[in-house]
Amino acid sequence: MAMSEMATSPTSPAPDPSAPALADSGRRVFAIEADALTAVAARLDGDFSAACRLMLETRGRVVCTGMGKSGHIARKIAATLASTGTPAFYVHPGEAAHGDLGMITDADVVLALSYSGESDEILLLLPVLRRQGNRLIAMTGRANSSLAREADVHLDVSVPAEACPLDLAPTSSTTASLAMGDALAVALLEARGFTADDFARSHPAGALGRRLLLHIADVMHAGDDVPRVDADATLSEALVEMSRKRLGMTAIVDAGGRLLGLFTDGDLRRALDDHRVDVRTTRIADVMTRSPKTIGSDALAVEAAQLMETHKIGGLLVIDANRRVVGALNIHDLLRARVV
Repeated sequence: MAMSEMATSPTSPAPDPSAPALADSGRRVFAIEADALTAVAARLDGDFSAACRLMLETRGRVVCTGMGKSGHIARKIAATLASTGTPAFYVHPGEAAHGDLGMITDADVVLALSYSGESDEILLLLPVLRRQGNRLIAMTGRANSSLAREADVHLDVSVPAEACPLDLAPTSSTTASLAMGDALAVALLEARGFTADDFARSHPAGALGRRLLLHIADVMHAGDDVPRVDADATLSEALVEMSRKRLGMTAIVDAGGRLLGLFTDGDLRRALDDHRVDVRTTRIADVMTRSPKTIGSDALAVEAAQLMETHKIGGLLVIDANRRVVGALNIHDLLRARVV
């Protein structure tokens, strides 16, 4: 047969499995991996506690390493540890042998992942780590492997079967390793007394960080941007101040800057319904809201959001301990700060 004929010969059509068959495959993977996690969890014992103890007592950091798929899991474990109170980072074992070993100090604990326990790139590092005095935690699927035997602590993540029907692609084994890393991170988190505030400090750009770290002083309008008039101002003068400052409200203050009341867009609508009110002659003190809801500048921004939601209001005045008005904010300020 000519080459041109071979190139144009029809090929067998690829199988086109039905939707139920695809879903069955997916469910089978979940079942196999669930069984794997159950098997690994049943083996958590003193070795797990010893690994946690090494990480808790180290004067340095936890250095996670692994090749291939195990490397991806090791990188994620390092990130989870670091974000939950255990200083950690990932080192590629191949790069470590070409200079990155200098990143590892003698105070660090090394967490090495290799399901076979025979990864050449990791085994090559062991003599150097031993000479340097590093403690070694191995996470493997074979307790009699070279890496497991050399380790101070061995974490057994062996699984009954991979979810891959060819038993080739790491599936159940990587899931088990990932879960073991999460178990270590959570056990350490609880042992350290790590709190939501601690988590927020390491995630300042995240939603939780904004909610737990952002204070009223960070989002409020201050100084000349705060709308305020004195008690003798007319309603029209107050409206001019509200229009200039664009917060939908104005504070009414005494000569010392202390809060007397608040006038808002809602108060304006109610005042205009009263035909006895003349915007040019009515004193703002006669139509203001006395004892309005306020907040302190050191409160969390999320507290302002909760206060506004509870009382169905769109803005707040910020006062100090002497009830002097020092700031103002509305719901749009909280939206821009992504607090709500």
